[in-house]
Amino acid sequence: MLETAQRASELDPGSAQALALKARALQKLERISEATIANDQALLLDTNLPLAWVNRSGLQIIQERFPDGLRSAIRATELDAKDPRAWANKGMALFHLNNLPGALSAMNQSLNCDPDFLFALQVKGDILRRFGRMHELVDIMRHALEIAPMDSFCLALMIQGLRALEGYSEMPPFTKRLSELTPDSPFAWDSHMRALRALGQFEEASEGIDRLLELEPDNERIWTIKADNLYRLRRYREAAQAAEKALHYDQQYAPARRIHEKAVRLMYQRKEKRQK
Repeated sequence: MLETAQRASELDPGSAQALALKARALQKLERISEATIANDQALLLDTNLPLAWVNRSGLQIIQERFPDGLRSAIRATELDAKDPRAWANKGMALFHLNNLPGALSAMNQSLNCDPDFLFALQVKGDILRRFGRMHELVDIMRHALEIAPMDSFCLALMIQGLRALEGYSEMPPFTKRLSELTPDSPFAWDSHMRALRALGQFEEASEGIDRLLELEPDNERIWTIKADNLYRLRRYREAAQAAEKALHYDQQYAPARRIHEKAVRLMYQRKEKRQK
């Protein structure tokens, strides 16, 4: 993209549009200072160039100058009300200024311009999550994941929505995908094993539990879940051992103690039956 912008500048070195395109490419490469300089040059040449105002608002938001970013985004929407990026930048500035209703309205405007604009779908989804509107969140993330099926942010939002709605039967494909994309994410593995356990798939849930323990080996809650999982698989000796691990980290952890007592009792009952 930067090369394209450079070619545009070479073809018309005095073009505000070429400088704005160059600034946008530099911004995507996170070369913020250079992008700001190029964009300021574009605005000196044409103070009414919509793309340059979109760029300026985005750069100001990146620099956490949210009131300035909001003013620039508003100017961008005035110059081109059909540009989804201008409305999305307005929404993002309002989001950071803690005006969530205003941010949601701006993201809706952005999506009216382009229903497939992924950035607006992501931010709208996050706002819906914060409002607790989980049915709407799940619906919008279905659409987002049709556009970008491997987007980890959208996957995480979808999973959060389904968890809140207890939609465990739908979760495994999303949780599996997220755990593959982010193998070091406790959230991904926790969600995956929770969904499988809720569906009674305790053997399949073991992988997620073991991965969580690799990430958080001293977490008594996860050791207790492992103990419970083994107990449900009737592997009582291993369940007791896992519960002992949990109690090693917290001797007063009641859930682990209960599972330990049940597992030990059934372990000895099984032993007595074999001896008869």
